Amino acid sequence: MSKNKDQNSEKFDRDSRDLTNFQTDVLQKYLTGKADAELPADAHSARSLLPPGTARGRSFASIASEFPAYDAQKCVACMECVVVCPDAAIHARVTPQAEMDQALSKVTDPAVRDFAQSRFSKTVKFWNTYEKQGKTPGQFSLWIDPDKCKGCGECVQVCGDHAALSMKLKSDEEMALTTKAVEFSHQHLPGTAEQYVNPRLLTDMFLQDEKWVYRGGAGSCMGCGEITSLKLAIGATTAKYGDNLAIVAATGCNSVFSSTYPYNIFNVPWTNSLFENAAPTGLGVRMRLNQQGKNDTKVWILGGDGAMADIGLQAVSRALATGEDINILVMDTQSYSNTGGQASTSTFTGQSAKMSAHGKASLGKTERRKELGVIAMMHPDVFVAQVSPAYPNHFLRTVLDALEYPGPSLIVAYSPCMPEHGIADDAGAERAKAAVISRAFPLYVHDPRKGNTIKERLDLRGNPSIGEEWHKDPKTGEVFDFVWFARKEGRFAQHFKGGKVSESLLKSQEDRQKNWNLIRELAGLK
Repeated sequence: MSKNKDQNSEKFDRDSRDLTNFQTDVLQKYLTGKADAELPADAHSARSLLPPGTARGRSFASIASEFPAYDAQKCVACMECVVVCPDAAIHARVTPQAEMDQALSKVTDPAVRDFAQSRFSKTVKFWNTYEKQGKTPGQFSLWIDPDKCKGCGECVQVCGDHAALSMKLKSDEEMALTTKAVEFSHQHLPGTAEQYVNPRLLTDMFLQDEKWVYRGGAGSCMGCGEITSLKLAIGATTAKYGDNLAIVAATGCNSVFSSTYPYNIFNVPWTNSLFENAAPTGLGVRMRLNQQGKNDTKVWILGGDGAMADIGLQAVSRALATGEDINILVMDTQSYSNTGGQASTSTFTGQSAKMSAHGKASLGKTERRKELGVIAMMHPDVFVAQVSPAYPNHFLRTVLDALEYPGPSLIVAYSPCMPEHGIADDAGAERAKAAVISRAFPLYVHDPRKGNTIKERLDLRGNPSIGEEWHKDPKTGEVFDFVWFARKEGRFAQHFKGGKVSESLLKSQEDRQKNWNLIRELAGLK
């Protein structure tokens, strides 16, 4: 026993030295741009190993010319900007007055102190309401990290009419102040106390950023919808269970932006498997954890629709049939985004994609979209859901319910892909919401604990006008159908030439109508 203990201690010391050497010898050379010229091959890269959380040192400050400006007096502390930020660049805190004053007193530079103080506000949510209830009120503050922000502007879009955020040209002086203010928030400002986290407002769980596993530094595109879906799922997990989880990632965008050497965005154990092999690999991880008595450790299996609904469907099906406690997150972009927009079986009919280009001979993808969620529901006792990051409370509640379910779960998350969908960098949340409104991607939760029939198990709450085929504007009568959805996305642009809607797109609309009616029929609503 003593010998084994000494060996373990020696191994721990060696691993600690290796991590320190990685930080100084490898990471620093990448951060300073000297890696190509000075860095030899190292043991970590030879073994495909990445230390945890190295992406926190990565900077994207030079990518964009604009940066979100914050007006604290207009903020209502809704937390939407924090939740949708793909880059985990926005942090929020709630701080009692005394603790805020104490933290600010530690700042010696008057300019930095004044700038930091301007980030605080007495919102109705955390000040007035708490005062009325006889509780200690808190000042709400928002901090945007210039090193993590890529300037997509999605936070400004979701802020909407509140106008607490706006995109402005960067200036060296303001960026320097912002950087020092963010350092102040991390070094001196205490984390948000549990008393300010409302369990009914699930977005408030993101007030406690010390629980985040992903803290920015991902090599994803500006505004990426995949990393937003991933952030929400993993964020809900760590808020409830801490870092007691393991991740298995299918090859794809998610594994690339998570681990562009030497940057690892996670500080929990994770591995990258072959494209179609993530589900059985995750199943093996689950079974090994069970052998070790770690039944309470959560296992997330991540992949895009190509990996899970297309080439890896049989592997997913087999994993679901085992009844093991695994959680599968499918980031649905309706294409193989990692290979430049190749069509998958989840691609919408008529969508222009690689190998399904729109032209005279072909009008985009001709097959109907495969519905992975409906297929998964036909497996015995599997928790299945479709979620959208534009509906964060529904998304987070669904994830928590899936984690509590003692068996396999599969969650399909709508994940806008800016280059492949042909949308703007700031349009992720707006397009994810439009997909739900238009029946392109309905929300639902199938929970086997709710009853013995699909009708009892299937919940469609969250969708607008559930009793109707299409949602309509109650004032103008405008119909929000699939054609309405497609008009604002470049992947369908060819279908509107000459002011007419193509027959191919109308067939796609018919497909979405049939799918919505099928789901309503399964839920006993039609």
